[in-house]
Amino acid sequence: MTVNTKKVWFITGASSGFGQCLVTEVLGRGDRVIATSRSWKSLKALEGTNENLRVLQLDVTAGPDIIKAKMAEAAAFFGGLDVIVNNAGVNYLGILEEGGSAYLRKQFDVCLFGVMDVTTAALPYLRAQKDGTVIIIGSRSAWIPEFPVRSRLYSLCTIPKALPQGLGAYASAKAAVHALAEGFSGELAHLNIRVLLVEPSAFRTGMSSAEGFIDGLERKDGIPDYDLPRNKTLSLFKAVLSQPGMVPGDPVKAMAAVVDVVRGEGVAVGRPWPTYLVLGKDAEKAILAKTDKLRNHLEEWTDVVRGVEFETDNVASKTVFNADA
Repeated sequence: MTVNTKKVWFITGASSGFGQCLVTEVLGRGDRVIATSRSWKSLKALEGTNENLRVLQLDVTAGPDIIKAKMAEAAAFFGGLDVIVNNAGVNYLGILEEGGSAYLRKQFDVCLFGVMDVTTAALPYLRAQKDGTVIIIGSRSAWIPEFPVRSRLYSLCTIPKALPQGLGAYASAKAAVHALAEGFSGELAHLNIRVLLVEPSAFRTGMSSAEGFIDGLERKDGIPDYDLPRNKTLSLFKAVLSQPGMVPGDPVKAMAAVVDVVRGEGVAVGRPWPTYLVLGKDAEKAILAKTDKLRNHLEEWTDVVRGVEFETDNVASKTVFNADA
């Protein structure tokens, strides 16, 4: 942590949604913020509005060298960095077969490789002070790549059959970043650097109205076999766009909880560091459903799961691989 008792937060994707709410919450607690966004126009409005705020244009897909230079510039603003928030993200809906690997790369560039480049650019500053926090905004979609089934939302759909689809690329990126967060958590623990993986449900962040959000579904060359789930998804999101109040998650409350965890205040008082911060009933439901499904599969296939090892008593392999040996 920096010498000053105020923490310094570096936040990507800070001009809207979760990022914007987080900037407001952090400043309200008296900490300092370096707000970054790909769009300088959206950041410029924030410049000079608070003595504890600095703004910096940053495209998380710019590559390691550029991001390292930007991080050095950021660290100079307040004399250090304490909390790195990987919030920048995109969600382009699309059927996997239709989008192919090009669609995956577009998603992964921001949601995975951007997180990697920002985090590794910041870690030298955190390692030097043997203290810090890395926050990664994940998603409940990493657990179940389907849209949350809430009767209020689905009642708006005009297509009665088939579950809406199109989250495959986004869910894949978020599943990868989930594993990345766990990897960083293990590697950084001995350096007193904590990792927090935030896994939210659907929130009123404006992502569903972002440019290009449903372009991958509204394609003229779509494969007819996918028309039913495609039209279901389009129906759902057009309904959400027309009635955004149907989305249950409050991003202000969510980011207040994140700041509580980092600062050990409010809802975090007396509780251990969570590593996984699940936010929203849909996220809770998705994670419980997935873990129950995995547990059931393991129980049904126990004999196969355990029946593929050598039957001979190999003492050497037990010594190497069995933690209880």
